[in-house]
Amino acid sequence: MFEQTFKNIDDALRKEAGCASELDYTEQTSWLLFLKYLDALEHQKVMEAGLEGRKYSFVLDPQYRWDAWAAPKDQHGKLDHNAAQSGIDLIEFVNLKLFPYLHGFKQKATGPDTLEYKIGQIFGEIKNKIQSGYILRDIIDHIDELRFNSQAEKHELSHLYEAKIRNMGNAGRNGGEYYTPRPLIRAMVRVVNPKIGETIYDGAVGSAGFLCEAYDYLRPHAKKAADLKTLQESTFYGIEKKSLAYVIAIMNMILHGIETPNIVHANTLSFNLADVQNKDRYDVILANPPFGGKERPEVQQNFAIKTGETAFLFLQHFIKMLKAGGRAGVVIKNTFLSNTDNASVSLRKLLLESCNLHTVLDCPGGTFQGAGVKTVVLFFEIGSPTRNTWYYQLDPGRNMGKTNPLNDADLAEFIELQKTFADSPKSWSVDAFALSAVEGYDLSVKNPNGGEAVVHRSPQLIMDEIAALDAESAEVLGNIRTLL
Repeated sequence: MFEQTFKNIDDALRKEAGCASELDYTEQTSWLLFLKYLDALEHQKVMEAGLEGRKYSFVLDPQYRWDAWAAPKDQHGKLDHNAAQSGIDLIEFVNLKLFPYLHGFKQKATGPDTLEYKIGQIFGEIKNKIQSGYILRDIIDHIDELRFNSQAEKHELSHLYEAKIRNMGNAGRNGGEYYTPRPLIRAMVRVVNPKIGETIYDGAVGSAGFLCEAYDYLRPHAKKAADLKTLQESTFYGIEKKSLAYVIAIMNMILHGIETPNIVHANTLSFNLADVQNKDRYDVILANPPFGGKERPEVQQNFAIKTGETAFLFLQHFIKMLKAGGRAGVVIKNTFLSNTDNASVSLRKLLLESCNLHTVLDCPGGTFQGAGVKTVVLFFEIGSPTRNTWYYQLDPGRNMGKTNPLNDADLAEFIELQKTFADSPKSWSVDAFALSAVEGYDLSVKNPNGGEAVVHRSPQLIMDEIAALDAESAEVLGNIRTLL
């Protein structure tokens, strides 16, 4: 129903000089979608209040509501072209009046969990990049066609928005930071198996894919109004450092049905773990923290195991943020399993001794498009040491890529075998004493069933091989020259 509308919006954005990539398209669509959604939400609350004999107080002042500046209607319900701004007038209103007004909500809000605070955060983080008032007018007209009235409409919009996030992820390295393949997330959610009443946290929330999939998993189990209220208000929590991802995460959760998402815009790693109390902890953690990044020395001081590697700091954070008996599924670079640096060894020791690392899912190359690294998923519970670790080597039987992405069927066997930690040609268990006995607590994926053993060569060996290949190439070229 709305697919053509989204295509029309993208077509208009491609003509806009201020938008250069899929990241820009998603960002600019997001703030306009949010204001259209806010208008629909306010009108819904007016109707609900009327039925209950109450008066509803609008969040936005009259001149800043969607039907005043974006889509004023005539007596027939059609766009009133005489009242609708366009060109330079529209751009000046948006940049000089609308955005400053909405940003000011952060100061007016009574707390960070309110809709007013979210409005202030969003419009303090992003800017309008659309420079042509005529293109903006065109996009607004398309956005105005969208409806948020029914669950079916919200469901379709959430799928279309997910497709935009996926396209952004496929657009390159930066976009890929925001997108974890949804089949992998769904498999992780099923293994961790959250329950209504438990709290679910992602400290590297990105586009909120983990929280949205966890919501979709739990929503059918909400049989009572109290269950729905719990899912809406006190189940899903996240922190995101980057402005664009923060905005996308909020919009994504709203489209999935969570009106005021508990997403905080902050650097997760800036919180001192020594200050974490039991009330701060969560039952379930699902995350794909960024890897390859570096954190400043003052941030590293918040952690017992000092390292500049962002993912290793996140892993320490997640271990600390789990309640007793809490469960986690965390994506991490597969080199973590065998790196010999002090931080990696210490972190593996911490994981084995303070957590039950019960499952390691080894993902094939190409699982994450454009990332260029292999990953594993660590599943663990806090509170008791590891006794046995079950490994599963995922092999879809094809090369992964944009045209052959990971799908749910690829992970079906993993989910089924994991329930009983069953052995198979792709899965096996290792006694924790054997893991601890290995020098450096090496957790490498080594399939005893004849599967491919993952061997990580040292940089020196790789450089030696490159030099040997260069010498071989030079020799071949020299022989060819003698024949000419």
